[in-house]
Amino acid sequence: MNKRIHYYSRLTTPADKALIAPDHVVPAPEECYVYSPLGSAYKLQSYTEGYGKNTSLVTIFMIWNTMMGTSILSIPWGIKQAGFTTGMCVIILMGLLTLYCCYRVVKSRTMMSSLDTTTWEYPDVCRHYFGSFGQWSSLLFSLVSLIGAMIVYWVLMSNFLFNTGKFIFNFIHHINDTDTILSTNNSNPVICPSAGSGGHPDNSSMIFYANDTGAQQFEKWWDKSRTVPFYLVGLLLPLLNFKSPSFFSKFNILGTVSVLYLIFLVTFKAVRLGFHLEFHWFIPTEFFVPEIRFQFPQLTGVLTLAFFIHNCIITLLKNNKKQENNVRDLCIAYMLVTLTYLYIGVLVFASFPSPPLSKDCIEQNFLDNFPSSDTLSVIARIFLLFQMMTVYPLLGYLARVQLLGHIFGDIYPSIFHVLILNLIIVGAGVIMACFYPNIGGIIRYSGAACGLAFVFIYPSLIYIISLHQEERLTWPKLIFHVFIIILGVANLIVQFFM
Repeated sequence: MNKRIHYYSRLTTPADKALIAPDHVVPAPEECYVYSPLGSAYKLQSYTEGYGKNTSLVTIFMIWNTMMGTSILSIPWGIKQAGFTTGMCVIILMGLLTLYCCYRVVKSRTMMSSLDTTTWEYPDVCRHYFGSFGQWSSLLFSLVSLIGAMIVYWVLMSNFLFNTGKFIFNFIHHINDTDTILSTNNSNPVICPSAGSGGHPDNSSMIFYANDTGAQQFEKWWDKSRTVPFYLVGLLLPLLNFKSPSFFSKFNILGTVSVLYLIFLVTFKAVRLGFHLEFHWFIPTEFFVPEIRFQFPQLTGVLTLAFFIHNCIITLLKNNKKQENNVRDLCIAYMLVTLTYLYIGVLVFASFPSPPLSKDCIEQNFLDNFPSSDTLSVIARIFLLFQMMTVYPLLGYLARVQLLGHIFGDIYPSIFHVLILNLIIVGAGVIMACFYPNIGGIIRYSGAACGLAFVFIYPSLIYIISLHQEERLTWPKLIFHVFIIILGVANLIVQFFM
C-alpha cells in the first residue's frame, strides 16, 4: 500500500493533488508509533501529515523523552572505561557528531526539490537513493536495534525482578546482604559485586547462612541467571502476542518518571557520599583509574545507541507547529540529553566511594552498586521494571510490524507466525540473561551495529550523492563526510577487540 501511494503521487506534478491518497487509506493516527531502542516507545497523539500542533517546548521534551532510557544506567560504567576526563570529552563529542548526523537526516527530504516529500519518512529517503537495498538494509539495522534493545530489557528486567525478590526475602528474614560482600561500612552502603569474580558481575545470589535451609532453597529457586529469566517468559510472552499494543502505550509517562527519579536518586546519593576524585593521567592506582584509557571506544558504542533517534526524528518534527524552528529545537533537545548523561555519569563516578572501593567496581548497571536492601534503589528498580514491562510489548510489536509486514504483507499473518517470532526474540533474551548478562556489552555492540547505518553511513552518503547530483560537491565536504563514515566503521570494528 505504501509503494502504491508513492507511485500514484508521482504520476502528476507535486502541485497537483488529484492523486494524493485519500484519508481512508492512510494509517489512522493511533497506528503511528515512534521509538528509540533504549528510550521510549509510544503512540503519537493527534498526528497529521505535513504539519503539527506541538509547540517548540513540547517538541523538545518529546525528543528528550524519546531518547532517554535504560542506556543511562551504563553511562557511569562507560566513563570508568574511558577515564573521567576522556569520558566527559567523548560524551560531548559524540553528542555533537550524532546531532550533526541527525541534522542531515532532517534535511535529507529537502534535498529532493523536484519531488513532493511531505509524507516521506527516512526509510523512503533511503529507498529513493539506494533502491531496494536501502529499504532492506534499513530494515535489517532497524531490527538489530530493536532486538538488541529487547535483549537489554530482558537482562535488566531479570536483574530488577531478582533484586526486588531478594529485598522482600531479606526484609522478611532480617538478613543483611552487605555482610557477605565487599562494601562500605556506613549509613549509605555501596557494594562491589565484581570484587570476588575477577572483575565480572556476580550473577548468582549470595549464600547467606550455610545451615539455613530456607535461604538455600530461596537461592536455588531465585537465581539471577538460572531461574529468574525463565519466570519472565510466562509473564511477557503472552503480552507479545496481542494484535494491538495501544494499551501499553498509555504507560509512556512511566519512562519520564523513571528518568526523573534516577536523577533524584543520583543527586541524593552524591550529596550523602560526597566526591572522591584523584587525577592520574596514564597510570592507574589502587583505587582510581587513569584519566585517559584506551577502552574509551566502549563508551562510544554505548553512546551511539544512547543518542540514537535518527529513525524517527522526521516523524517527531512533523508535529512541530513552527517547522522553521526544527533545527533549533533539535539542537536544544540534544544539548539537554547530553547534559543529562553528563550529570548522571559525572555524579555517579565522582561520588563513588574510593577508597575503600576502587573506581573499577562501578558496574555496567550502576544500580548494582547499591545493595538490594537500599530502599531508594529498590524503588528505582520497581519503577524501571514496570516501565520496561510496558515498553517491551511495544518493541515486540514494532519488530513484528517491520519483519512480518515486509515479508508477508501482514503484521499478523497468523498466531503461529507471531508466536514463532516472539519465541525467537524471547529465547534470545533468556539466553543472554543466562550466559552474557552484561548490558554495557550488549548496548555497545547493538549500538555500533545499528548506528553504522542510521547514524554514520546513510546520512553522510545521501548528502554526498545529492550534492554530486546538483554538482555542488566540494572536496572538503566529501572528505569530511567520508571521515564520518570511516568513524562509524571503526566504531563497529573496534568493539570486537575491546
